[in-house]
Amino acid sequence: MNPHAQKVIDALDGTAEVARLCEVRMPSVSGWKRDGIPPARMMYLREVRKDVLVDIDLDAATAAPRVRRAKSTKEVPHG
Repeated sequence: MNPHAQKVIDALDGTAEVARLCEVRMPSVSGWKRDGIPPARMMYLREVRKDVLVDIDLDAATAAPRVRRAKSTKEVPHG
């Protein structure tokens, strides 16, 4: 659980309202309570609702960026 993300979501009137603001489904926002709010979504929320987020540690509420693994390349024998 990410208590800072939970504070952000609560300050913005809950899961349904954050889902509406970010144009995502409510289960996605529910997952943010556990994992943190994705960086791009947090950037948006900072701008559109900075009035209610002033006393919350937004960096701690932000999820760590996902690292994408490169596809493994297997050498294919020629011939």
